[in-house]
Amino acid sequence: MSGITKNNVNVSSLFGREAIRALRRNKLRSALSAIGITIGIAAVVCVVAIGRAGSQRAEEQLQNLGDNLIWIEAGSRNVNGVRSGSHGMNSLTMEDDKAILREVPLIKSVSPNVDGHVLIAWKNRNWTTQYRGVTPEFLDIRRWNLLEGNSFTMADVDHAANVCLIGQTVRRELFGEEEAVGRDTRINKQIFKIIGVLAPKGQSATGQDQDDTVMLPYTTVQKKLRGKGFTWLDDIMSSAVSLDAAKPAIDMINALLRQRHHIRPGDGDDFNIRHPEEVIKAQIAASRTLALFLISVASISLLVGGIGIMNVMLVSVTERTREIGLRLAVGATEWAIQIQFLGEAVMLSMFGGLLGVFVGVAASFILGYVLGWPVSIPLEAIIVAPVFAIGVGVFFGFYPAWKATQLDPIAALRHE
Repeated sequence: MSGITKNNVNVSSLFGREAIRALRRNKLRSALSAIGITIGIAAVVCVVAIGRAGSQRAEEQLQNLGDNLIWIEAGSRNVNGVRSGSHGMNSLTMEDDKAILREVPLIKSVSPNVDGHVLIAWKNRNWTTQYRGVTPEFLDIRRWNLLEGNSFTMADVDHAANVCLIGQTVRRELFGEEEAVGRDTRINKQIFKIIGVLAPKGQSATGQDQDDTVMLPYTTVQKKLRGKGFTWLDDIMSSAVSLDAAKPAIDMINALLRQRHHIRPGDGDDFNIRHPEEVIKAQIAASRTLALFLISVASISLLVGGIGIMNVMLVSVTERTREIGLRLAVGATEWAIQIQFLGEAVMLSMFGGLLGVFVGVAASFILGYVLGWPVSIPLEAIIVAPVFAIGVGVFFGFYPAWKATQLDPIAALRHE
């Protein structure tokens, strides 16, 4: 017999040419039995890739949120069953801002925030955007870098200077490829000098374009954009000394502001405090848990594919009973017969696994394009997937191979 002598077994022949020849005799059946492995491996690769892309995106959002950001917002979360926003509420003042920095040792920096929408214009172009009235510390608290120019200073804040920083979206809409730094622009009919361009920030966790913004000294906003008598703040942005210090810092700020605002025990706050990093961290943990769940579900396809391979091999053993009997009769060992059928099972699963890797990679990039996420395929997924597929072939091919070795040569030769 080809690949087998009486006392010697050509393992490479049994595991290679003989296995391929046997599978080619039933091409359709072999292909159908490998589909389960293909689907399972493709699903696992796709889930791992998309899961990692989602986690990376959430971690980028976490990084973009700020330096251990604690966000104090004017207005209570719920007043008589109705959610109140910050605009129009005068519950936060600059004195609160200074008191937080002075009396809460777990807070290392603060910045007032006054925001709204304005029309900014240059030559014959104009654009409606969101403005933020802040202090220079705001950029550090929100981890926001400058791409060009310089930030305004505390001297600009003290003198309510007509200077501003613009985001990438505003720059693109007003200036295109032209130089923006040093230009004079009109904001609500007043002339402001652009002294810096902010680095790209991208979308927020809620989908808002963070680059569509103009930053000015908060005093300039209060005195020149909102008018005289406007002294309260919409928000106070603060940075805790560490991530672990954020929760106790929130408790201290809450107690301080209730005392300063003369809020009696049992009454609701006239402010609310947010720690967005906790929300993003929860999203990251949830995405990882979901990815593990989806991998478990995808692994069921591998189980189904393995059972399909086992069924195909059992049918093959039944169909080739006479061939097995003849091989045993001329001296082939049980080990040689077992290796032959194991080789066929491994070839099926390896083919399905390699095809599954290609399908999974292609599906990952397609889904990444649709979702707008940069997708990178983990190298370990590409390496482990075929190895795991071979393991499935060995596991589910062992029983049919063992059953083939248990045939009685004489009975097998008489089999019709």
